[in-house]
Amino acid sequence: MSKPRILLMLDTDLQPSVFDAVVAADAGVVHLLRHGGVTAENVRDLVYGAMFTRGGDDLKHSAIFIGGSDVAAAEAVSRAVRDTFFGPVRNSVMLDPNGSNTTAAAAVLAASRHVSLRGTTATVLGGTGPVGRRAALFLAREGASVRVASRSRDRADEVCRTVASKVPESNLEPYATGDEESLRQILAGAAVVIAAGAAGVELLPEDVRRSTDALRVGIDLNAVPPAGIGGIAVHDKATARDGCICYGAVGVGSTKMKIHKAALGQLFEANDLFLDAEEIFEIARGV
Repeated sequence: MSKPRILLMLDTDLQPSVFDAVVAADAGVVHLLRHGGVTAENVRDLVYGAMFTRGGDDLKHSAIFIGGSDVAAAEAVSRAVRDTFFGPVRNSVMLDPNGSNTTAAAAVLAASRHVSLRGTTATVLGGTGPVGRRAALFLAREGASVRVASRSRDRADEVCRTVASKVPESNLEPYATGDEESLRQILAGAAVVIAAGAAGVELLPEDVRRSTDALRVGIDLNAVPPAGIGGIAVHDKATARDGCICYGAVGVGSTKMKIHKAALGQLFEANDLFLDAEEIFEIARGV
């Protein structure tokens, strides 16, 4: 008789995410073990509970999900989790803090449905945040020339260097956003723009978006008014606006949910998987 699926949910926030728990339940997880306030220092015994209660082929029926709003803290927890494993005694792990991996994968996948990304110029506004960093990585892996835009050019440059270390053949340029003229320069010739900035902040005014003749796909990942890209509605899903195919946060969200559930499902196929950004993007290709 097959063991029921158990997901150990490790959240760096004090209150573990309700959103992640609901998605896990909808993905077929039978038992959710939710823990908040998880750190690299206190995670070991929680992982031991998952590792040592099932053996052999039954290990794959227990898995670990790492989330939370602090991406750096979640990554530290993931390293501590992997350091806890030894030999074949381990559980599969999915890392998706702040929904960054699944959201960025959904956004880039949406863009790829309308333009061939290889050789295309794409701009990521808010490119130094959790989702923006991953969107830049995925776009670079798909062969796009990526402009990483941020209020801080130094931070944008750091993202470009990090992505280039993973994708040596990539073409990335850092930009600082400051005024309308700088935005026009950043968007000149870009066929794709993804806005991945903080909630409730307009990064691209509607009149500037309309004036960019090359723009073919605009994706706004901000669900909180005002829109990150002016004139894109939160429910837009492949909606034509001013000659541009537009997606809002909810429009992208349905694909994000499919990716999230598909990745959770794969966790229970083996006990030695580690699903981070690039692994999750490969799963996204199949949804």
